[in-house]
Amino acid sequence: MSSAPFNANSSPSENIAEAEADAGTEQTRRTLLLGALATTACLGCSPPARAGEDPPGSDERPQKGDLLVFSEGDQEGKLITAADLHVGGPPVHAWPKDPQTSVVRSASRLNEILVIRLDPAELDEKTRARAVDGIIAYSAICAHAGCPVTAWVKSDVGDKEVFKCMCHNSEYDPRAGAQVVFGPAPRRLAALPLALADGSLSVAGNFIGKVGGAQPG
Repeated sequence: MSSAPFNANSSPSENIAEAEADAGTEQTRRTLLLGALATTACLGCSPPARAGEDPPGSDERPQKGDLLVFSEGDQEGKLITAADLHVGGPPVHAWPKDPQTSVVRSASRLNEILVIRLDPAELDEKTRARAVDGIIAYSAICAHAGCPVTAWVKSDVGDKEVFKCMCHNSEYDPRAGAQVVFGPAPRRLAALPLALADGSLSVAGNFIGKVGGAQPG
């Protein structure tokens, strides 16, 4: 049986040093192997939260008590008050904001809201019940293909101004629950009941109706 070569001229201290070096090498190999196994086992683990990720709750639908903040423009992020809205429009675009955590629910585009102030006398009964001082709110996402509703223009079929989606020209009358008055949209915009909290607008209930488009586009 063969054996490892032995140097007869080596001193006992040299032999001990070599044995210790071999033991250290073996220990290093074991450490590397265990590290590799641990890494493989954690491939399915959830990654830790990273800076820049959306905070918890930012993609949830508007909740009762949420405040409304501007979603664009120079006042982006600021609370919307009744004084910010002129009777007759134009509408402003808003996000809901959790007053407890200060989280703005902007991680989902389906949470963007159109807010407008109209003469309460122009609103039908159901719309007036959801309004506060003539201020009403609707989803800003077109019910046709999910495009943003961005325009406040005179209707193609009447003399009143309406919400208009410029993608496929669907029009909605906010005075009558945002019902469709022109274009291919299959249903009205989802409505959001409102309340006033210390002069600022707040959400009084969940969306009424389906939010989002009926087809991709």
